[in-house]
Amino acid sequence: MHRHARTPKALGAGIAAALSLAALAVPTAAADTAPAQAAGDPVPGVVTGQDTAAPQLVTGLSDPAPGDPAAAARAHLAAHRDRYRVDPAQLAEAGTESGPDGRRTVRFQQNEGGVPVLGAQYLVHLAGDGAAQHVEAVGGKFFTSLAAPTEPTVADELLRTAALGALPDAARAKATADDAGLVILPDGAGKLTRHYTVRGAGADGTPLTRDVYVDATAGVVVLAHDARTPSAAAARPEAVAPSAAAPDPAPATVTPATGTAPDVHGKSVSVNIARQADGSYQLTDLTRPAAITTYDAAGRDVGDFDRIPADAHPASSPTPDFPAATGTDGATDAHVNAGIVYDFYRDRLGRLSLDGKNSPIVSVTGVTAGGRAFPNAYWDGSKMIYGGGDDKYFPFAAALDVSAHEMTHGVITNSANFAYLGQSGAMDEALADYFGNAIEVTTRGIAMDDPRAALLGEGLCRTGTPRACATRHLDDHHTTVDDYVGASLSTDSGGVHLNSTIFGGALWDIRRTLDPLVADRVIYRALTEYMTPLDDFVAGRNAVLAAGRASGLTHAQLRTVAAAFDAHGIKAGWQRKLGLDSHVLLSGITNNMAAPVVADGHWVMLANADATRKSTALYTGTVTGSATPVRLSPDDGRYHSWAATDGTNAVWKAVGKDAQGVFGYELLSAPLTGAGPVRSIYHDARQEPQNIRTAGGDIVYTLRDFTTDTTRIHVVHGDGSPETVIPLPAGHGVGGLDLNGGVLAWTENWMSGQDYVNAPTAYSLAEGKVTAQYVPADPKNLADAVHLAGGRMLWVQTPPTGRATIRSGALDGSGITDLLPADSTAPEPYQLTVSERAVTYVSRIGRVHDDWTNAQTAKLWQLPLTGGAPERVSCDRGSQDSPVADRGTRVVWLDATAGRTDLVTRERPAGAQCASESAPR
Repeated sequence: MHRHARTPKALGAGIAAALSLAALAVPTAAADTAPAQAAGDPVPGVVTGQDTAAPQLVTGLSDPAPGDPAAAARAHLAAHRDRYRVDPAQLAEAGTESGPDGRRTVRFQQNEGGVPVLGAQYLVHLAGDGAAQHVEAVGGKFFTSLAAPTEPTVADELLRTAALGALPDAARAKATADDAGLVILPDGAGKLTRHYTVRGAGADGTPLTRDVYVDATAGVVVLAHDARTPSAAAARPEAVAPSAAAPDPAPATVTPATGTAPDVHGKSVSVNIARQADGSYQLTDLTRPAAITTYDAAGRDVGDFDRIPADAHPASSPTPDFPAATGTDGATDAHVNAGIVYDFYRDRLGRLSLDGKNSPIVSVTGVTAGGRAFPNAYWDGSKMIYGGGDDKYFPFAAALDVSAHEMTHGVITNSANFAYLGQSGAMDEALADYFGNAIEVTTRGIAMDDPRAALLGEGLCRTGTPRACATRHLDDHHTTVDDYVGASLSTDSGGVHLNSTIFGGALWDIRRTLDPLVADRVIYRALTEYMTPLDDFVAGRNAVLAAGRASGLTHAQLRTVAAAFDAHGIKAGWQRKLGLDSHVLLSGITNNMAAPVVADGHWVMLANADATRKSTALYTGTVTGSATPVRLSPDDGRYHSWAATDGTNAVWKAVGKDAQGVFGYELLSAPLTGAGPVRSIYHDARQEPQNIRTAGGDIVYTLRDFTTDTTRIHVVHGDGSPETVIPLPAGHGVGGLDLNGGVLAWTENWMSGQDYVNAPTAYSLAEGKVTAQYVPADPKNLADAVHLAGGRMLWVQTPPTGRATIRSGALDGSGITDLLPADSTAPEPYQLTVSERAVTYVSRIGRVHDDWTNAQTAKLWQLPLTGGAPERVSCDRGSQDSPVADRGTRVVWLDATAGRTDLVTRERPAGAQCASESAPR
């Protein structure tokens, strides 16, 4: 269920890019075409592939394909390579789904050299039997431009260490990283990564689980997002194996029995149980082919149940009548609900258990988090986990729609297996919402026009109205144009909960207008037979329509389905209607390690391939966007990023094996024209350069020797004079650095007792000494990276309680002024940038809650360098992150408004325009 809370940023300052693998549309070849679409047909005939030459969907086929379904499907793709541009040799069979009418869907996983490609699945839909078997439709994701290596070159331990770094510092103490195998990310030519499922816990004990992809040839994180499925097995893009933690469904000494148990409200209900050899009884239901087993954690920490611990046992009783505690923690409700959900999927949709193969169903109830109540629930890839509730909520297993929602995540994991970020993640939540509510209203006999029917979790609250209690409302009438929350990956994994009711509301409207049984079967068929991991909302629409045709819907019924999606703004090109008041420099940023730098009208950043950029690399361009971006980094197989620029040259770090096959770190520099040579500044196999900056031809970086716990600041002078090395005291580090006019500024940090001190520091290169260091009176006041402008240094000061401020310190140590006192637009740490005229920062206003809107996402604010009232930089309604100041008031940033992440710019603040009705909403 995941009651949404904003997750901490774990990838550095301002890194927030929503994964959008739909940046480039490539027309399919016309040599072997599919039948033309009839006029007015709501089901698309051919949907052009995005970021690939392979079509996303082809319908209306009737090509003979006799024989074994998988072999016939593969032969069909091979016989029509001009039509599909798919290489059958790169396809591994991932399973065949049989529909209730005898139709079959063969699902293939794309592999490169035996390595699966994330989200790349291609599906072939067959109808008829024997000699009459034929292909009706084909589609999915197959990436045709991949040329990634398939052998890792970095040691596994180094990759694991990098993956653990994707958790916030406070969550790493007892964190684990489960290796989920090699995966190729389909970004441009592709990137070989090792996928880890990283688990830790926040300061309050709440579990944090992230899917982390580490470049296996460079050892750096290239993608990380919150996970729906902490299980490493479930996170694999290929078929999911049954959980090793599931109990034996029917040991020889266990016999089925019936008993009674109290539910969370104290009412005695009948339960299917199992009698053990010693005469005791457990909550194990053996009346179905899939054993249903329920554990009562009785207040144990949720982290203990990543896998069922050896000392944990199903809820038990010495007699068939279970004690009150079984109901108090929600075990009874979880057990009964699991049987209801199993029966719904079997009897109504023909599915046998969550994986379709009658694998056991396991629930754990009554968990806590860090000694506190855990009012939440989730599917962890192999089982359901339910919190025991608190003074506000009943145990989360008490609500049938919540249990059905979590178990549907299990169905999704074993079918479409959506990537849990952005629109695909929102569809994951939407389908879980849909079937969670459908199972409840069907089982309880609730009419579709009942106000409770569209509410999820409305029965969880101990007080208050159902609508106020509900986590989500499928009748909120949200649309893409009016309500899509442009969230970056650092917020709700790109809006997986925030945007789910846009798609889920369309599905619920379909259930209202069609017969509910027909709607359930069509939407289930779309999920299991037509959807693939990287689908967006429009692909989901097309999947439902194609499934509707395969299920025999009439033309009028298909128009009804299309109208439901239209009403929620889910139609091709909906992003273009959102409106931007900023100028787009790059569209569809897919690498969430990409962060721009800008100086003197030129930007530099890691950019993915498109029609003008042939591979993922470090590029530069102008803020006017008047010229094709120029590639800076060489094509040498290394990872090139962490750039700095002074508007004339760029400096950046390369990580990976060099031409001699030696792994290491190199600092490179090149002119922004792309015409000059790439110059090596520093190269070492062990010490990694950090805090890279350049100004006026000078280059600055830091090196930290972990064996001696010492840090040195290196200054490479552009005039060729000897390099300056500034050693810091042992145990002292640098948390960000700037260079301007012969002055260095950094945040020096060190431990003082149990406190971590942050002191903004200024250093004169001409004088060769520190001229100012502002040690906070309260060491719990944290200062982030400092910036130099107007002859002063600026930083964000964050107290342990209260709002942050922007401070300005004199370079001679004579004192501090607050440029922006504790303001309602309080800036976020590490989200400050300055020019000689203005200070720009990121702020989030308003409380974070389940129903938050674009108004609560990150927004840019600007005020004069000399102080004054802050004003909005842009009226773009979505998340605005990673700002970098250029000349004057010009700012460049990453903007997630348009259903993707773009690099955009504005010359001056929009200010009061953001309150205007004519401004973008």
